[in-house]
This record gives sequence, C-alpha cells and structure tokens, in this order.
Amino acid sequence: MNKLLDKLIIFIVCAALYVPNANNKYLIVPILIAVILSAAFSYVEAYGVILGLSAVFLVICFYEPVFIFFIPIMSYDIIYSKIKWIWILAFIPLIGMPHHSFQSSRGLVAAFLLVAYILKRRTVALENMKKEYNKLRDNTKEMSMQLEKKNRGLLEKQDYEINLATLKERNRIARDIHDNVGHLLSRSILQIGALLATNKNEETKESLRSIKDTLSEAMNSIRSSVHNLHEESIDLKTEIQKLIDSFDFCDVKLDYSVETNLEKNIKYCFIAVTKEALSNIINHSNATEASVMIREHPALLQLVIQDNGAESSYLSENGIGLKNIKDRVSAINGNVNISTEKGFRIFISVPKE
Repeated sequence: MNKLLDKLIIFIVCAALYVPNANNKYLIVPILIAVILSAAFSYVEAYGVILGLSAVFLVICFYEPVFIFFIPIMSYDIIYSKIKWIWILAFIPLIGMPHHSFQSSRGLVAAFLLVAYILKRRTVALENMKKEYNKLRDNTKEMSMQLEKKNRGLLEKQDYEINLATLKERNRIARDIHDNVGHLLSRSILQIGALLATNKNEETKESLRSIKDTLSEAMNSIRSSVHNLHEESIDLKTEIQKLIDSFDFCDVKLDYSVETNLEKNIKYCFIAVTKEALSNIINHSNATEASVMIREHPALLQLVIQDNGAESSYLSENGIGLKNIKDRVSAINGNVNISTEKGFRIFISVPKE
C-alpha cells in the first residue's frame, strides 16, 4: 500500500513536470507507457525483467528526450533492490542528452529522482519494521501458547499427584484401622466369647451377649468402611502402570486420558481385563510391542489393548480367558470385540451412566 501511494505521488509530480513541456500530438503516449510499465513492475517478481525494461526505458530517453520526465517513477522499483546503487544509472540520460533538450527541467527531474529515492527508502524501512513487528508478535504468541501448555501440564500433573497422595492416605488410614482398631475389636469379641463360655450367671451372660452384639456391629461397620476406603483409594492408571512395569515380554505403551473418578466395578474390570490380555500376549503371540489405551468420551469409556504379533495361536472360540473377559465386561453393561487377524486386539466400550 505504501509503495502504491509513493508511486501515485511520484507520477503526479512527473506528469506536472511533463505536461508544460509537451508540445506534440503524442502527448499521452509517454504517460501511458510510464503507467503501464510502473504497474507491471508492481506485479512482476522477476528482478531481471524489471532491470531490463528499466534499461530499455533509459535508452528510449536518448531518442525521445520527453520521456526523461518519467525517469523517477520508472526508477522507483529498482531503488533499494538487489543491486542497491544500480538506480544511479538513471541520471545518465539527464547528463548525457544534448545540451539544449529540456535544460531547465532536467535539474527538477534529477531532484525529484532523489525524492523518489527518499520515499522508497522510507517505505522499505517501514515494511522492514512491520515484518519485524509481525515476527516478534508471532514469536510472542507462540511462546505464550507454549507457556500456557506447560502451565496446563503442570497443573494436571499437580492435580494428579494430589489425587494420588489423597488415595495413598486413604489406603494408609484403611490399613491402620484394619490393623489396629479391627484387631482390638476382634480380640474383645473373642474375650467376651470366652467369658460367655465360662460364666454361669444368666444375668451376666445376657449383658455379655449384648456387649458382644454391639462389638460385632461395630466390627461390621468398621470392616465396611475399611473396604470402601480401600476401593476408593485404587487409582486405575497406577494399577495399570504397575501391570505394564512388571510385563517384560515386550514393550508396552500406555495411553491414559480419563479425568473422572471411575466406579470401583469398572476399575476392577479394566484391571482384570488388562491382566488377562497381557497374559494372552505372552502365551499366544510373538509380538514385539503392545499398547494399552484407556480413554474417556462424553458418552462412554474405552479400553483398547493390542499388539503387533504376526502369528497367534490363540483360539478365541475356546479360550477360557475370553469367556472371563466377556463375563466381566457384560457385568458392567459393556461391549467387547476381540480380534486376532492383525495381532491380538481387544476393544471394550462401557457406556457412562
């Protein structure tokens, strides 16, 4: 846009210098040639073509001196080009033409040629500044996006570690209750049972039975709470990763993207299926690598286990492991698809309630 504005200014001044000095019937011809060539230079990318046409125009100036008035606009596109000072050759027609040809106007044309140089230099500087600004803006935006991505990753990792620490603490509490309070209650119940067996007083025995019932109820309540705490403390990703870490038959990659806390029956099902699938890979496949993918979608959960084995001795119609997998998945209202055509592959989808 700046270049077009510069050319418009230069053209207006060139035309203003040319019109008073034109005195033939072909007044419009130099104007048309200058406009056409200048417009063409704006779209032609081949520098050699621009340089060649400019040289032809300068040669024409020696035969038709009237063309010298448009030297500034014709030289604009070669100013600050690949060969920086080539535009100085535009002064040759102004210096080398006959002494009597437009003597009073040549100085004005030469001066305006310098003005064209200043305009082009200013425009090039503005364009370079704009490019640097856009580059800096893009780099800043890219760095900002990368920082945001890293921050999200750190927050997700922090949330995962907090959740994992919470689950470990729940597991520790459940274990402590089971080992300490549970054992104390069990011992108390046994002691009361021994007293019931040795005591002959019916009133005392009735009181002991009441205490025993109360302690048994407390024991059942604690046992239920301990089981719930333990089941809630199971982290599916951690358990699957443990299975993978202990699997040394081939490399296994884990792709886990689940945000919500799954129900305990789903966790147990996915852990059992993964264990059975890894066992099948050892017994029935010659795979060199495998993958376990657990993903959460808006309406369902997916578990996909597959390997790259070229050969498989696994008989899907007779496999006991397959029946166990189907029974477990069916118990949580899921669907299972098992394929052995291109490696061993289990695809399980469970609808979310």
